Amino acid sequence: MEFLKDYWWLLLIATAFLGCFVTINQGFIGVVTMFGKYQRIMRPGLNFKIPFLEQIFKRVSIQNRSVELEFQAVTIDQANVYFKSMLLYSVQNADHETIQKVAFKFISDKDLMQALVRTIEGNIRAFVATRKQSEILGLRRDIVEFVKEHVDLSLEEWGYHLQDLQINDITFDQAIIDSMSKVVASNNLKAAAENEGQALLITKTKAAEAEGNSIKIAAEAERQAAQLRGQGVALFREEVAKGMSQAAAEMKQANLDTNVILFSMWTEAIKNFAEYGKGNVIFLDGSSEGMEKTMRQIMAMQEMGDKKKLL
Repeated sequence: MEFLKDYWWLLLIATAFLGCFVTINQGFIGVVTMFGKYQRIMRPGLNFKIPFLEQIFKRVSIQNRSVELEFQAVTIDQANVYFKSMLLYSVQNADHETIQKVAFKFISDKDLMQALVRTIEGNIRAFVATRKQSEILGLRRDIVEFVKEHVDLSLEEWGYHLQDLQINDITFDQAIIDSMSKVVASNNLKAAAENEGQALLITKTKAAEAEGNSIKIAAEAERQAAQLRGQGVALFREEVAKGMSQAAAEMKQANLDTNVILFSMWTEAIKNFAEYGKGNVIFLDGSSEGMEKTMRQIMAMQEMGDKKKLL
């Protein structure tokens, strides 16, 4: 005790010496005040301060910070929309002016967080209030860009910067979700019916085209076959006429009756009927009177043909 009474001043000097050094952790900036007024900032590491006069008012984090938001908005057609989003923000930079804004704009981080969240919610609500419920799901990116554009101005005044805003989920009241599901289902059924109708139309069209082509091909084949049959019949008649003319000329030279040719044709016809008839019934008078009658008819037809040629 006597030592302390005699050397109290050494204890005071040691305390003052130790109070001259301050350590600032990495990721933080120290804000120094003197007599309650902003003095300067301290960087990460070991720093010197005037003992008993300078105070560490606040250690400002310059790291990225995130917060999750859940809130409700109302569209122009009075539909409730529920948002779940994630906000990522940080101090704008480590300059003296920026750190001073961050340190003294708000009383505490809680007040900053409340202002930030309310500002973002207000901007999203303002955007949603001008859109219809059916448009919201497709405007996720537009909402983010709108909020960034308007919120960044306020954050810059506070010394912060909005790094990112992710809208993770957008939901509606259950009644709206059910109606949306019905709309999607009906649209799918409509699309399926249209596709099925188009497929059936294509099938029918292709079948009709195939049938038409088949009819054309068959008609063309029949036409060619008929033409060939006609040509064959004409050639046959021509050859028959030539043969008969030659046979008749030879019989005249031999002083034979030309009716023998007709008789031969008659018997040859009866032979062919019997050989190639294949069971078909043909009523034919095979008697000599029937042959004579048939011969007269053939000769009459031949005479009529000769008269037409003369005319």
